[in-house]
Amino acid sequence: MDGITADMKKSRDEDELKFTTKKINENFSNYSAWHNRSAILSHMLKNKYGGISAKEQEMTEEYELVRQALFTDSEDQSGWFYHLWLLGQTIAPIGPKLEMSWPSNGSQLIIDFNEQSHAYVSDFDTPFGTDRCMFSEGIPLVLHFSEPVKGVNASTVTVSSLLLESESLVWRPISPHGLQAKTWVTLLKLPSTKFRAGETYKVQIRVADTLGIISLNGYNFTCPTALDFSLDVHTMTTIRSTGGNSVTVPLAWEADFFFPLAIDENKFPIELHLDSLSIDGSGNQENTRWQQETLDREIKVCRELLEIEMDSKWAKLTLARLLIAQDMLSGGSILRNKRMHTDEVLQLFNDLIEIDPSHAEYYKDQFSLILLDKVSSGKQNLQEYLWDSKGTGSLSNGERNKWLRLHGLSLSRLGSLEQLLWVQRLDISHNRLQSIDGLEALQLLGCLNLSHNLLANFTALGPLRQIKTLRALNIADNKIGAHTVNSTRFSFPSALNNSSISNADTTRDADEENLEISWEITIAFKGLHLRQLDIAGNPANDEKCRRLLMKTLPSLKWLDGTSVN
Repeated sequence: MDGITADMKKSRDEDELKFTTKKINENFSNYSAWHNRSAILSHMLKNKYGGISAKEQEMTEEYELVRQALFTDSEDQSGWFYHLWLLGQTIAPIGPKLEMSWPSNGSQLIIDFNEQSHAYVSDFDTPFGTDRCMFSEGIPLVLHFSEPVKGVNASTVTVSSLLLESESLVWRPISPHGLQAKTWVTLLKLPSTKFRAGETYKVQIRVADTLGIISLNGYNFTCPTALDFSLDVHTMTTIRSTGGNSVTVPLAWEADFFFPLAIDENKFPIELHLDSLSIDGSGNQENTRWQQETLDREIKVCRELLEIEMDSKWAKLTLARLLIAQDMLSGGSILRNKRMHTDEVLQLFNDLIEIDPSHAEYYKDQFSLILLDKVSSGKQNLQEYLWDSKGTGSLSNGERNKWLRLHGLSLSRLGSLEQLLWVQRLDISHNRLQSIDGLEALQLLGCLNLSHNLLANFTALGPLRQIKTLRALNIADNKIGAHTVNSTRFSFPSALNNSSISNADTTRDADEENLEISWEITIAFKGLHLRQLDIAGNPANDEKCRRLLMKTLPSLKWLDGTSVN
């Protein structure tokens, strides 16, 4: 009976598909017919009528059909939207992939433990040499997937080492959107009683030995992955300089305190370290000859169309998307992948900003994403943005500190942050950012410069609540306070997702403080351990706001460069 039912459904789908073919042939601009066709084919592909080979044949025929529409009227959006759907079906991976981890696979951390402060100090390799970080609650272990997933727990991810306590590790999604996230973190709490100076301990991680990690689309993570890193234990009696997450004197943000970082390639080849940051997914690629041939053919089609109509926005946009897809499919992990078409894609989006100003903000966002991918995935590109800082107003009493400075790039959106899990000090000032979504993935971040952007309120800083290592923050000269938010939408726990904020946290001073600002500050900062905050140049920066900030951040020592009593 089930077989008969399946055959009936297949026959009905095929009949409906033929009907849309008839309507499209009558009028290539029939958007409803194209849309219904995509829905029918999605159902057929999901039920795998005919298997993989049938899918490839079906998709090839669909490309041929839509190609007729594009050459008939290259400015009609109906065919282009359908072509975009086909591209998604062509390159979409079946199931999530594990892309990045920190500590990186095969790396070595030098660990010191201070019994008086119960803090771990770790030296570890980065693309600009050895850096240092202090962890007061434990050493973070970070996993980053290609898409949001749920089900990351002690059953689906096992961590083993002679140093670990017997109780199960608790994994936390780094996301404001509930139990699904691309980035997950747990803390390795290493008991000092087991430390033996001079010993090296291996930590082994196995991901997905059992099923349970699932994407939003319902696909299982089916690529069991083994990772490991080592902990080299040293002894110490006092906490030494701890770099990114210690503020002993006010941090100087001015450009005068920075100079290009000199890297000795003989001692530390950047390219080798960049390779080690990513997970080798070569065994997991859904990269077939058909996919490559399809992308090559469609790129050729777009180039032919642009020879006929040089300023066709749809042809330029589709060509950009195809080139991005081809780069992503051209083998290996993300960081090993040589982006062959990045400069051409950037130029295409620049062209689109000029010829289609009504959608300029979208094109600027895409330009930003591609630029950040370029900066973070290649040796020469990355080295240009690595800087030293030194001065009496710097961290740790004038000791040099290494920064990644992505300032003044006209960025309107953040991306490729999974390639920057090692970053402790980040300067993304003098850009066009209205949101910092995704920044929460940087679980080692100690110092952050967000000044001279377009952040409109304190709630835009919400992702920072997930970064427990953050100690110094500069949000000066934004638009904070120029636009208030409707704070009543935060009155219920569901709107706060997993936040621990309660009404009592913000309403106890409602009679004497501005409730709107009180809500915003609580949502943005409560639970952080900031020691330095700079907010000058924002409309909200008045005495009332400063009092609220000092109440919400009891650890604060410096506000706009002035000592807080």
